[in-house]
Amino acid sequence: MADTAEPRRKRAGGRSANRTAERTPTFQQLPWRQVRNPFPPFKFISDDQVETIHNAALEVLETIGMNFLAGEARDILRAHGADVTDGNTRVRFDRALIEENLARAPAAYTMHARNPERNLHWGDNAMNFAMVSSPPHVSALDLPRQAGTFDTYCDFLKLAQHLNIVHMLAGYPVEPQDIAPRVRHLDAYQAMVRHCDKVNYAYALGRDRIRDSLAMTSIAHGVSMEELKSRPSLFTVVNANSPLQYDIPMLNGMMEMARYHQPVIVTPFTLAGAMAPVTVAGALVQQHAEAIAGIAFMQMVSPGAPCVYGGFTSNVDMKTGSPAFGTPEHAKATIIGGQLARRVGVPYRASNVNASNAPDVQSTYESQMTIWGCTLGHCNMMMHGLGWIEGGLCASYEKVIIDAEMLQMMSEFLLPLDTSRDELGLDAMADVGPGGHYFGTQHTLDRYETAFYSPILSDWRNFETWQEHGSVDATHRAHQIYKDLIASYEKPPLDPAIDEELDAFVQRRHEEGGVPED
Repeated sequence: MADTAEPRRKRAGGRSANRTAERTPTFQQLPWRQVRNPFPPFKFISDDQVETIHNAALEVLETIGMNFLAGEARDILRAHGADVTDGNTRVRFDRALIEENLARAPAAYTMHARNPERNLHWGDNAMNFAMVSSPPHVSALDLPRQAGTFDTYCDFLKLAQHLNIVHMLAGYPVEPQDIAPRVRHLDAYQAMVRHCDKVNYAYALGRDRIRDSLAMTSIAHGVSMEELKSRPSLFTVVNANSPLQYDIPMLNGMMEMARYHQPVIVTPFTLAGAMAPVTVAGALVQQHAEAIAGIAFMQMVSPGAPCVYGGFTSNVDMKTGSPAFGTPEHAKATIIGGQLARRVGVPYRASNVNASNAPDVQSTYESQMTIWGCTLGHCNMMMHGLGWIEGGLCASYEKVIIDAEMLQMMSEFLLPLDTSRDELGLDAMADVGPGGHYFGTQHTLDRYETAFYSPILSDWRNFETWQEHGSVDATHRAHQIYKDLIASYEKPPLDPAIDEELDAFVQRRHEEGGVPED
């Protein structure tokens, strides 16, 4: 939809021909805020069991090793004491070398957005929620599943900007497949900057894409490339090519990000029974080995480079081989992954994922399972927080709204309880006495608008009223809400000089042909 679409006019209560306006006269969401998890991290396994997995991972790196396919990476590893043989991609690590380099990784840092009010803390007890990233397809109730386009990509950017519970973009919410891969990153990043003022992301698909994205980040933030080195402002994910391998494009992207001290989320893709041992314990050993090898390598490239321990261990359906998400095994692995990340001493990434093919009840209960796993595991950043269905192959507009509701509810749940005398309500109890009610007390009147969480999607009216207004279920309500949000979207402010400089950079790189063919 056009950026200049008129916002929906607010209507007073009462009946009207526009039942959507009657149903949701205004969109009231929680304010923008950094979410904090005040509870102690849940220990699914004992500290001794954490050490058992950690030591098993060190044994894997010492005796089996990992393939580092990029020659430049192997040269760096050799120079820092890893066991590298000429003509062989296999690298083995002394455990002391791994531990020494892990200790150089920072435990927490600030991620800078182009709007300083959207800066984020990564680490400690902070939780940050990201939009879904990288699905090739898009769908809605009135949009049959189809390839993502630049227009649908921009729609998701508008939703990300509109929803306060979205803290950052973690990739393309849907792949804009109508743009050639050689220049896609240029147009997509420019659209991120124009449509959203939150923390941004680049794909580590080789050195050139990262260099372009770093240059555009420098322009968007109004800082030099040298200043960028002390200002984490762009992040990426590097997936190990599980089992036990890092490929050349990912390593090249990782090295470039490390040299500019921009965070890399090192994330093995360990599906138990497929790319990892069939047991959760075995899959976690492999996840840990791949993750700590990548984090240690980053510190060899550039000591102190910010990084994140990524956990993405789940299982496959042993009947079909398809990935399964939101399973008990996935939740266990997510929580234990947090324990392993804290053993290393770096921030932790997990995900809100499901295996449903539609934004239905399955997608919701599987996502709820993963959200609880992320919360109990104290993940610092939740990838794919809003919009993921079909095991990550499709971005759903309706699921964005369903997830926004669930994440808002979790955000409210995590707020500490105020037990001040006024909040205890003793005076109100004295006013009412036995057998009365609290509807008209001053204590209630002072708080009735803010006392409880107000949903953006749930419908709490009685059955007769709900039926009178069309018996609209949650998925169809989500459908109308996302359309209303896109229609009422307004671009965040952007300095015209920055916009012009960014446009000139993108046009020049287009004329140069973008990046070489993959």
